[in-house]
Amino acid sequence: MLEDPTIAVPPASWPAAYPQGYAVVDVETTGLARDDRIISAAVYRLDARGEVEDHWYTTVNPERDPGPVWIHGLTSEALEGAPLFQEVAEEFAARLAGRVLVAHNAVFDWSMIAREYARVGHEPPVRQRLCTIALSKALALPLPNHKLETLAAHFGVVQQRAHHALDDARVLAEAFRPSLHAAARDNVRLPLLECLPLTEWSATPRIGRQATPAGGHRPGSWRQSRKLPPCPYPNPGRYEEGGPLKQGMRVAFSGDTSVDRELLEDRAVDAGLHVATSLSRLTSLLVTNDPDSGTSKVLKARQFGTPVVDEAAFGQLLQNVAPATEAESTKGSKQA
Repeated sequence: MLEDPTIAVPPASWPAAYPQGYAVVDVETTGLARDDRIISAAVYRLDARGEVEDHWYTTVNPERDPGPVWIHGLTSEALEGAPLFQEVAEEFAARLAGRVLVAHNAVFDWSMIAREYARVGHEPPVRQRLCTIALSKALALPLPNHKLETLAAHFGVVQQRAHHALDDARVLAEAFRPSLHAAARDNVRLPLLECLPLTEWSATPRIGRQATPAGGHRPGSWRQSRKLPPCPYPNPGRYEEGGPLKQGMRVAFSGDTSVDRELLEDRAVDAGLHVATSLSRLTSLLVTNDPDSGTSKVLKARQFGTPVVDEAAFGQLLQNVAPATEAESTKGSKQA
């Protein structure tokens, strides 16, 4: 059981391997797809022990429709005089430089930031990121779900303006500090992930990107659709919440993902999973960032009782996929 996170950790007990500084980030965007744009960004810079050093906020003109105004409240009129991303890129980079990027569902914030920098021909100065969802799981916090407001409530942090980048970043910074101290006290290894430079973004569509499905291409995909290699392992059954993924499990994806869909599929295949293009009673797990979307896969998952996780949770599960047993591997090879 974790100790009270309000009790300060003695300097001598602080893990030497922990980072020397953090940049707690939140971005609001025009949507969730890879072609969507950042419309506001906030950064709280924290020292090695999670104490706030300063904060920064800006709106950004996305040069397009602002998307779900009912969520973030930023209209086209409000963003008309805002700077373009290229005009704030240098200041934004200065806030991130030399620090670990911290965000709630960090793969999304990192991906959006990386794309914006790719559009202006630069790389953000970020080498590692930390997802507070992953950290709360590592700490085994007794949370009913992994929403930001739930994490904030657990630590008594009051949300003032949900989906406003500056207030979301403040709330996360205040919740991250006790989480960091709890991890330091229990000598928990921080779930740091590498931030790889974005190399696949292009300002113009590549050949086939706008082709119809009949032409053998998926709309919005960077690469021509391809046949995935057969999985060498038999399906061990459904994913069980709290447990690991297991080689041979059938995984389906639905809706937009912050990481390129085909990259996610490749990672799943490399881990020994079977990527399914449709959902059936044999599907082990559905990955979707919008479980209320009403897509055919989501509806079938409800009908069949198929477990559902979001992209961030799936990314964490991919780090520790349980191997198939020797008997299963042999059986799978014979079936292949």
